[in-house]
Order: sequence, then structure tokens, then C-alpha cells
Amino acid sequence: MRTEVIKIDEENIDIEAIKKAGQIIKEGGLVAFPTETVYGLGGDALNPGSSKKIYAAKGRPSDNPLIVHVCCMDDVAGLVKEIPESARLLADKYWPGPLTMIMNKSDRVPYETTGGLDTVAVRMPVHKTALELIKYSGGYIAAPSANISGRPSPTSAKYVIEDMDGRIEMIIDGGEVEIGLESTIVDLTGDVPMILRPGYITAQMLEETLGTVDQDKTMMSGDCKDKPKAPGMKYRHYAPKGELTIVSGQRSDVVNYINEQASRAMEKGIKVGIIGTEENIASYRGDSIKSVGSIADEAMIAHRLYGILREFDDEDVREMYSESFDTCGIGQAIMNRLLKAAGHNVVKI
Repeated sequence: MRTEVIKIDEENIDIEAIKKAGQIIKEGGLVAFPTETVYGLGGDALNPGSSKKIYAAKGRPSDNPLIVHVCCMDDVAGLVKEIPESARLLADKYWPGPLTMIMNKSDRVPYETTGGLDTVAVRMPVHKTALELIKYSGGYIAAPSANISGRPSPTSAKYVIEDMDGRIEMIIDGGEVEIGLESTIVDLTGDVPMILRPGYITAQMLEETLGTVDQDKTMMSGDCKDKPKAPGMKYRHYAPKGELTIVSGQRSDVVNYINEQASRAMEKGIKVGIIGTEENIASYRGDSIKSVGSIADEAMIAHRLYGILREFDDEDVREMYSESFDTCGIGQAIMNRLLKAAGHNVVKI
């Protein structure tokens, strides 16, 4: 299959190009496109065949649910049995934006899209190109991240092309994304809303709108064995090709441990990469040392993380070490992704 790559300027969107991409989706094909979080791999959410193609292109387990993207609140009614009041409150405050809500699905939504579940995950992105594509494709796009399953999610078209060239019909290159981590996912089907995946919309923000909000106990652990209700809950995700270890503890102890391990690996001819904050970066010794930003700037750390993991793959780094990050606010989302990328391989000093 030949994959066409088109460039789109969000400030001056080529609507004819978007219409062409929308037609591909209407006809059962796949289009990768930018959102404010990461690049998505889009297909017709109401077409079982399209969802099967998404799983095949990604090499993704078919019990891992897909998120359905919409461009207006009115379209949600066609996906769910009813819209809970909690969903309306959250949509009023955070849509369009990086928030996915899980509700009980209507019969229109095929089980191929929901991973066999009676619930559906729905999001309205804020990215203008994404919204136009959803509109011109029929209103419902199922879209996980546009990468080979398990690899770091792409935050630029370069890595979408690397993973998806020859697998899908079109890639829309909209440049680098803004946030860099996937959306927050909150389950609204129980008595108390529950966060299944942390993201830019934090627990505190949700509580300010809804009151009490629970958090899935497996969110920061690796012991989820049940059928996943949301993307990223069960399987290893966001992982580089090499082995990643997270090191937690006092600053000086973390730096000393990482440098010792890096030195031993390099003596054996193993290429080593280190992820550190701007405050510590000058203290590290390794083959590839990358600053993820200031420890005080969680948004920058989130924005840089996946790109650094991809850069390590480009450089054929085989052993990686990263500092641990605070689990407050967006830091919780950062650690969730980092733990998944490391297969929960954490050393506490």
C-alpha cells in the first residue's frame, strides 16, 4: 500500500485535503492525524471493518478499546444509551480538550470498536485539523495513537511515518503536537466517576467539577490482568526498543546510581541513554544524555518524554535510565507513561 503524506497548517487549513482524507475514512480506509495530545490513527468508528484495520495496522490486541472522536456534543447522543449529567458537566468545562469519557454504548457502536465491551470511550479534541477531519469523515472517528502497539506514541509526523508508512492510506503532517501525552480517561458508568488513565486534566480538576472522583488502583501499578476498559490499562505501552529503568530517591543518590550503572554498561560496549531534569543534567555521564525540562515545568516534561524515547531508538540506545517524577498533577500522568514504558522496572535508592 502506498501511504500519502500531506502537510496541513492549522492556521490555514486546506479543506480540500481534509475532505480527501475524510473520504478515505468514509470508504473504510485509515488516516493518521494530529491532535493536541498525540497523533491518532483514525478509521470509521461505526464500521467494524475499519476498527479491525486499526488493530491490524498497529499490531494491537483486539480487546484493547479504541477512543471514538467527535466534533460536537450533539454527536455523542448517537454513541451512548444516555448522556450522564456528569458527562455534560465535564464537557461544558473541558471539551473540546484532552479528556475522554466512558459511557454505556448504544447499539450503533460495534464491539470491534469497544474491544468487546458494552461501554464506549468518547473524546472531542481541541485541535482544529482533527475537528475538521472528524466533520468531513462522517462525525465519528475511532483513533488510538498512530504507532506500532507498545512503542512510544508519536508526537510528530516523522514517527508516524516510521511506524505506519505502507500500512495506511494517508498521514496528515500537522507538525509537533502541543501536549505530548494521551488524554485523561474517566469512567462515568459507575456510582462514582473513576479515572482509568491520568492526563493533562488532573484528578483535582475533575473533583472541582464533579466532587468525589476515584482512581483505578492499577493506574500506577503493573498488575492489571482483567479485560481493559480503557486504552493503556493492561498491556505494555509507550516502550522504547531498549531496556528502561526508573531510579527514585534523593537527588545525589539517583545521580550516583545512574552514573555507576551507565559506566558498567559502557565498559561492556552497551550504548546508554539518560533522561534527566535540567537541574541535574550536567551531573550525568552517558552516551546520550537528554534533558526533559525543568523539574518545575511538568508540561514541558510531558511534551518532551515520548520524543526522547523515540530519539533513543533512533540512536540505537540499548540501556536507559530516567529520574522519577512527582506524582502530583500532570506528574502522575508522566509517571504512568514512564512506568508503562519501563515495564514497571523501578529502582528505589
